[in-house]
Amino acid sequence: MNKPLICNFSILRELRKQHDLSIAQLSERSGVAASVISKLERNCHTAEMETLFRLARVFGITLSDFISLAENRTSHRVNSERYASGDFIFDRVDYGNMRAMHAVAHAGAKLSAPSLHRDDYELFWVLKGQVRFTLPGEVYELSAGESIQFDALLPHTCEALTDCEIIITHLKKGKRF
Repeated sequence: MNKPLICNFSILRELRKQHDLSIAQLSERSGVAASVISKLERNCHTAEMETLFRLARVFGITLSDFISLAENRTSHRVNSERYASGDFIFDRVDYGNMRAMHAVAHAGAKLSAPSLHRDDYELFWVLKGQVRFTLPGEVYELSAGESIQFDALLPHTCEALTDCEIIITHLKKGKRF
């Protein structure tokens, strides 16, 4: 019985092609033998951290990012959760490094709950309608198609000036997709 792959290093071939490198060129730049690179790309060989580190550096990524790309799971699927916060109705999906929310509200609805926020960056995007968005010392009236990005820990409020539909995305600081 075949043991399942923990990491799929065929991603190495994709990275190499994106950077327009041959196996020989990657070998020369990384100091990793061409035969090892070839075997890694075909998942016929395991590698030590030093080898993976050298390969990652050629592509300008960290070792942890390289290993994350090679993790055998290529997608993450979750179901949305519906809930109400203030006068807004939300559908939310959560992942390890981000949270995305779709919300609808009627004119006059207000929302303010920064105490619930994590240490994230927040993107607030108006899809339909108009909202008043308040940060310390700043007030914005955003219309459909406009967005604002800010530190989610800052105190902030949102008021629907008309019936509205919004997207809110929280991205953990220091994380990448």
